[in-house]
Amino acid sequence: MNILAIGAHPDDLEFLCAGTLALYAKAGHRVVMAVATNGNVGSPTLSREEIRAVRKAEQEAACAIIGAELVWMDFDDEWLFNDRQTRTVFLDAYRRADPDVVFVHAPSDYHPDHRVAGQVAEDCRIPAAVRLVETALPACRKVPHLFRMDTIGSVDFEPEAYVDVTSVMDIKRRMLACHESQSGWLQAIYDLTPVEMMESMARQRGLVAGVKFAEGFAEVKTYPRTGSQALLPSPG
Repeated sequence: MNILAIGAHPDDLEFLCAGTLALYAKAGHRVVMAVATNGNVGSPTLSREEIRAVRKAEQEAACAIIGAELVWMDFDDEWLFNDRQTRTVFLDAYRRADPDVVFVHAPSDYHPDHRVAGQVAEDCRIPAAVRLVETALPACRKVPHLFRMDTIGSVDFEPEAYVDVTSVMDIKRRMLACHESQSGWLQAIYDLTPVEMMESMARQRGLVAGVKFAEGFAEVKTYPRTGSQALLPSPG
C-alpha cells in the first residue's frame, strides 16, 4: 500500500503517528510524509531563513530513519490558509503519494495550522482523484481512506482505533529526537522535552488500549467509504 501522512509542521507527524508509519514501513509499504509549513518561526534566536533550513534538514533526517519520502510544501509557519494555492499544493501531495491510506490532523487540535492542514487534507481527498481538477501531476487512481490523528496533548479527541506502537517506540523516539532545534524551545514553554511529551501521550493511549504504548486514530467516515480500521497496521 501507499501511505500518506500530512502534518502542519516539522515534528507533528513524529508526535502523532510516527510509530504507525514505522510499522507500515517495516511491513514493506511505501510511506510518504508531507509537511505543510516550514517551521520558519520556530526559534528564539535564529532568523526565519536559518531556522527554515534547520527544520527542513531535521525533517529529512527523521524521514530517513524509516525510509519515508518527504513532501516539503514550504508554506510559512503560522500563515496556512484554506485557499486555492494551498489546495493545489495539497492536491499534488496526494497525487505524488497516490495513497491508499491518509493520516490528517483532527479539527479539534489546538493550533490553527493543524486545523487548517486537516481541513484542507480532508477537502482534497476526492478532488485528488478527479482528472479535470488539473494540477502539475496526474490524478490519483482512487479515493483513499482517511484517518484523523490524535491531538497534541490528547485534548478533545476520542480515538476509535488504537495502534500498538510498543515495538517501534525506539524508532518513534529517534525520529522525534531529530527535531533537535525544538527541544529547548518546547522545554522552556512546557518544562518537558519533546520526547517526554510524546511518551506521555503514547503511554496514556496505551493504558486505554491495554498495551505499553499506543497511537490513537478516528476514521473519517464521509462518502465514499473506501476502507476500514483493518487498514491500520498490526504491531511488528
